[in-house]
Amino acid sequence: MNVNTFLALALACAVLPALAADQSIEPGKKFTYKQSAGAPQELEVYFPPNWKAGGPKVPGVLLFHGGAWAGGDLSMLRPQCAYFASRGLVAITANYRMLTRGEGKKSDAGVLENKRVCTTDAKSAIRWAKQHSDELGLDPQRLIVGGGSAGGHIAVLATTNPGLNDPQDAKDLDTSVAAYVLFNPALSGKDSVDPEVDALKHLTVKFAPAIMFYGTKDSWKIGGDDACKLLKKLGNATTEMWTAEGQGHSFFNKQPWLDLTIAAADKFLVGRGLMKGSGTLAPPAGGEKLVKAP
Repeated sequence: MNVNTFLALALACAVLPALAADQSIEPGKKFTYKQSAGAPQELEVYFPPNWKAGGPKVPGVLLFHGGAWAGGDLSMLRPQCAYFASRGLVAITANYRMLTRGEGKKSDAGVLENKRVCTTDAKSAIRWAKQHSDELGLDPQRLIVGGGSAGGHIAVLATTNPGLNDPQDAKDLDTSVAAYVLFNPALSGKDSVDPEVDALKHLTVKFAPAIMFYGTKDSWKIGGDDACKLLKKLGNATTEMWTAEGQGHSFFNKQPWLDLTIAAADKFLVGRGLMKGSGTLAPPAGGEKLVKAP
């Protein structure tokens, strides 16, 4: 489907930057990026204000929703995508194949098939974005990838593991990225039973700059701590972790943490030259703050 056909709709996707906890964000323009096990896998694209086909290419961000590798949908990261589009990015949120809990049970060989199929589709979504960069007005060399919870794990794995590729994908397109925005990514040493989906195993000194968010009461934070320690040991000092005191898993979905995490990601991306100017979200009236981990 050609983006040019939907120019008017794309411009209508520009939203006011202020986000409210009960605000319903309109879906972005929907595309099918592949067929996976006979079913379509879709993504939604949000275009920045004044976007036009054939205009200058801008950085993009591609986010994968969470849901324990078995649930979730495209609505979950629409607020983030709408905001990033309002700040000049081509913003995308993608679905992926999810096995039922019965289908995804660990095999006798220790294979975590549910996480494997998610990762394969995530790699396809990244390649689709790069392949359609001319239509989208997206600079494939300045693509940011991320996600929430399981989607954060998938984002890391899809961009670091050279395996788990769909043989139908374009072979001349890699899945390297310019940066990561990770909302409590579900990283765990327990994945070591299946090295193909063990994100910690695939971290290297070349890991792109990343910002991670966790609540201090989130049990998944242990995996984030392990990732940060490993990256520092490897000589990579470009990963930041920000925490929300007393908050649990998926805290970033509710206010004021929704705005606070987006605002922190905004500053991080500006600092990396991937966005310009100042963020547009006001500090919360209650004075809540994220704390940067040492």
